[in-house]
Amino acid sequence: MRIDLTYPLTREKISAGDFVLFHTATIDRCEYWSKDYSTNYPQLSWELIELLVAKKVHIIGIDARGLRKGAEHPKADEFCAGNEVFIVENLANLGKIISAGVTENFTVHTYPMNWLGFSGIPCRVVAEI
Repeated sequence: MRIDLTYPLTREKISAGDFVLFHTATIDRCEYWSKDYSTNYPQLSWELIELLVAKKVHIIGIDARGLRKGAEHPKADEFCAGNEVFIVENLANLGKIISAGVTENFTVHTYPMNWLGFSGIPCRVVAEI
């Protein structure tokens, strides 16, 4: 998968099969799974989510609890899943990729984990930079 961290992200830079990452710093500034973490994070607009699905990205990754808040969280997940786009939430260390000066494509590996009792599929995500 191709990753592009150049800013700003424009429609022209998004291609089918991409893993698009959103660094909001939420996981860095809020205690994980605290009330603040669960409620105080930026959302992706529906327009952006629809654009990413239309562009046929493979995965949308974010360092927050989800793409949308409240009742819209599962709606966004279902919309993406129904269009064969996976969402990976709660990503850690995205800031380290940026601070390392990575501005060109790099490889991301996702490894599903066989844990029970989760609403999603837990996975380990590793960036090869």
